[in-house]
Amino acid sequence: MVMRISQLMGMDVYTDNAQYIGRVYDVIIDLQKGEVTRLTLEPIKVASKEEARRVFKEKTVLYKSVKAVEKIIIVSNAPIPDEEEPIPAAPSKPMPYSYRYKRGV
Repeated sequence: MVMRISQLMGMDVYTDNAQYIGRVYDVIIDLQKGEVTRLTLEPIKVASKEEARRVFKEKTVLYKSVKAVEKIIIVSNAPIPDEEEPIPAAPSKPMPYSYRYKRGV
């Protein structure tokens, strides 16, 4: 079944033991791989990197643990080995364009 990412927003998330976890607030996508990596259960509004890491760990669900998506999302209750996905760093500034060029002598 094909589903749009926007359809995931607002869906209820339950464990496979029927325990309610929360509601999908946002979807985190790895654009380089072209796949969904995490579902956030709350907005991530933080002031520091440490707080961002804590919220990222506690208020998100790995998409690898999703078992089924229909009217609700069911995630695995068993811990999935987390490869400790790093929080993406801000892109570095591109090298400034040089306006200088050599003229023919």
